[in-house]
Amino acid sequence: MTRSLKKGLYVDERLLKKIQDKKPDDRSIIKTWSRASVISPEMVGFTFGVHNGKDFIPVFIGEELVGHRLGEFSPTRKFQKHGGKIQKELEIAAKQKELEINQAAKAAPAEPKK
Repeated sequence: MTRSLKKGLYVDERLLKKIQDKKPDDRSIIKTWSRASVISPEMVGFTFGVHNGKDFIPVFIGEELVGHRLGEFSPTRKFQKHGGKIQKELEIAAKQKELEINQAAKAAPAEPKK
């Protein structure tokens, strides 16, 4: 469920206090745990370190991010890869092809320079 329009967007007041004294071009990272906070126009130009449960992921705020939430840009789960028999066969075929290309490049005589 979305937040009521009469309440307005949720922006953590502590974040606004942290950016009050800084200039937008300042490259220091502002650490925050407030993933639910909506990105407001005052935040443009700052870099926030958004906590994902383990680390702080740096997120540079641009104009196109206004209206999104900070947590959208700091994933909490790490994607490894899809596995299975077919995927393993594809990886083996790609390695084999790469080895053949390397061997062909070594076997070809180098052109003499003039």
